[in-house]
Amino acid sequence: MITHPSFTVEPWCLRETDLNLDVLAQSESVFALSNGHIGWRGNLDEGEPHGLPGAYLNGVHERHPLPYAEAGYGYPESGQTLINVTDGKIIRLLVDDHPCDLRYGRLLEHERVLDFRSGVLSRTARWTSPGGSTVRITSRRLVSFTQRAVAAIVYEVEPVDGQVSVAVQSELVANEQLPRFEGDPRVAAATDSPLIAEEDFAQGTRLRLVHRTGGSVLRVGAAADHLVEGPEGTGWTSQSEPDVSRLTVTADLVPGQPLRLIKFVAYGWSGERSLPAVHDQVDGAVAAAVSTGWEGLVDAQRAYLDRFWAGADVEVEGDAQIQQAVRFALFHVLQAAARGENRAIPAKGLTGTGYDGHSFWDTESYVLPLLTFTAPEAVASALRWRHGTLPAARERARQLGLSGATFPWRTIDGAECSAYWPAGTAAFHINADIAMAAIRYVMVSGDTDFERGEGIELLVDTARLWRSLGHHDADGVFHIDGVTGPDEYSAIARDNLYTNLMARQNLMAAAAVTMRHPDRAAELGVDDEEAAVWRDAAARMAQPYNEALGVHEQSAGFTRFQRWDFEATPAEHYPLLLHYPYFDLYRKQVVKQADVVLAMVECPDAFSDEEKARNFAYYEALTVRDSSLSACCQAVLAAETGHLRLAYAYLTEAALMDLGDLEHNTRDGLHIASLAGTWIALVAGFGGLRRYAGEDGQQDLLGFAPRLPEALSRVAFTVLVRGRRLTVDLEQTRARYRLVEGEPLVVLHHGEPMTVTADAAVDRPVPPAPVRPEPQQPRGRRPEGLRDADEAAPETPE
Repeated sequence: MITHPSFTVEPWCLRETDLNLDVLAQSESVFALSNGHIGWRGNLDEGEPHGLPGAYLNGVHERHPLPYAEAGYGYPESGQTLINVTDGKIIRLLVDDHPCDLRYGRLLEHERVLDFRSGVLSRTARWTSPGGSTVRITSRRLVSFTQRAVAAIVYEVEPVDGQVSVAVQSELVANEQLPRFEGDPRVAAATDSPLIAEEDFAQGTRLRLVHRTGGSVLRVGAAADHLVEGPEGTGWTSQSEPDVSRLTVTADLVPGQPLRLIKFVAYGWSGERSLPAVHDQVDGAVAAAVSTGWEGLVDAQRAYLDRFWAGADVEVEGDAQIQQAVRFALFHVLQAAARGENRAIPAKGLTGTGYDGHSFWDTESYVLPLLTFTAPEAVASALRWRHGTLPAARERARQLGLSGATFPWRTIDGAECSAYWPAGTAAFHINADIAMAAIRYVMVSGDTDFERGEGIELLVDTARLWRSLGHHDADGVFHIDGVTGPDEYSAIARDNLYTNLMARQNLMAAAAVTMRHPDRAAELGVDDEEAAVWRDAAARMAQPYNEALGVHEQSAGFTRFQRWDFEATPAEHYPLLLHYPYFDLYRKQVVKQADVVLAMVECPDAFSDEEKARNFAYYEALTVRDSSLSACCQAVLAAETGHLRLAYAYLTEAALMDLGDLEHNTRDGLHIASLAGTWIALVAGFGGLRRYAGEDGQQDLLGFAPRLPEALSRVAFTVLVRGRRLTVDLEQTRARYRLVEGEPLVVLHHGEPMTVTADAAVDRPVPPAPVRPEPQQPRGRRPEGLRDADEAAPETPE
């Protein structure tokens, strides 16, 4: 259930009906606005009270030294932290000289609405000041999808029951004081006053600040302009100093006579351009926004989102909360990526500084699958960013004594930032995750220009890494030793199954793409012998398997480890990483997040149906879901193996990760991968969407194997495939496929090929789910929705 006390369940918006200061920071994250370039947290317009103030620009960070008790060769020397840039959303209000701070006086009503179709955050409030004057405050805010550098606010104040004197202070503020959160490694490193002033300006209604960072040497500019509408006698003044530029508007108001302020804000940054160039960039962007006007920005925003929803919406019947959650998820994933334009997609998007604003492997493995089928242009952009970091990845590989490229575990600008190498450098699977994202994108989009350009280089360099990292034993089997898979409660393992299978697909795809583009292969120095070596390594790849148990091993020897004592682990000791040493976790059978299960999702051809069922049951009993990345993967395999009630419970957990603040850290920003996991659980889980690979490593067919849980009567979704728009409409006993536009498309339905055309819908029956014993979870880790259902179910008499 949504645990926020003031959120309502509605299909196309998130509405907060009351201001609850105890969960203010969580609200700021869920009401955040972004376009992938600019991010504004959902702070109150007046600036205070706040949980975590935040305005972010994708890629703007500061460097800081990484501390080591003992230095070692190859350890990264500096970390990177996303910083709070100049905050342009602050509009302070004074009513008869009383600052509008909702902790004082009386807040009579307060409502905020994030509209997923318009992309606008609206707010209304009635507040009585400590002096007894009551005013109505309304505001609307957007971060533009169409004018990448622009955000805008309409702020209006009107007295309710008598004349008041008001002062509205619209500000650009740098180096805001930030709160500190201690004791959680997932929280950002603190950076005090990271911006060094270079220019401040205020004249008429125009404001500007330009700063630079000290360590990363990035220049950041912010400009604002305003339109003021008020009664006769309304006046304004402006002033600036190094960290604040301010427009102050004053007016005497009576009921029915509001003061209205429209604020246009523009941002720009660069590591190369001069101060005058950044100055001119933000001035030009804000002038363009003023020319467009508020209504023009709103109309363009709505048109942009109309196009997105036409190809991305998921309809859910039977659970209104899941319907809202999946649209909330789609909207925020789009916000994280839409206008990133060759920048990373951070784990928190631009909604907070959790994980220091870093990008991880979950971008390629969770976020990009959703975007590949709904907003492919954003995927091309994210992969071009990865391609742009190839020089750093090649240098990192050379430093580690390897060939090809070693992409960083966590980063902002392409340099490795993980100070803990067993969970960072050793997690080599990120290289195959990036390769898989490129393979998937080309297969679904048909973008051959990308394949010939950035795609082939990503595949070749990652294939070279695997060949140098692994080795053939005396029997010819190819092993990859000393790596960490997705399960971060195991490290430095031999033959992690997920890593090996993903590396196998990487190697096969690299060999295939060089055959399709021999001229590009020659430019990259790939000859027939090297491609043959890749194919041989793929064909002989080790796949650990325990014959006695009949299950694949997460890594060689994993099933012989001592099992974690779940019975003796109290509920308050989860997540385990905050209460137990990694040394103990690494040598026990306990799984933080889906690993073998994720391998079965990503590499479906590598397992039989019975192997999937046995593997899922075995690892279900070990997986504690101490990561938000796990529930959606478990939902997919639970659905495939016939455990639809369990799959539905995991869908609910993924969907409500932030709306319900399930990990108690939504204050630091949204879990973008878990949001994407909501779509994955519905479309890949209950829709059964999979990619099936041909013998040459090229994914040649999409398949669907739909089944719905009893709680859902209908799920319908759209996927974009090679210029076609395919809708899949599922009910309990039938699936309907319809091509909205484009040439005929061949897809699989429960393994049987069929051709879908634009002429008529194709209906197919949904076979019943296989009946298998329900798998068990570790003590105390049964998903909440399933626990609730079990407790509510009446006892069956013997």
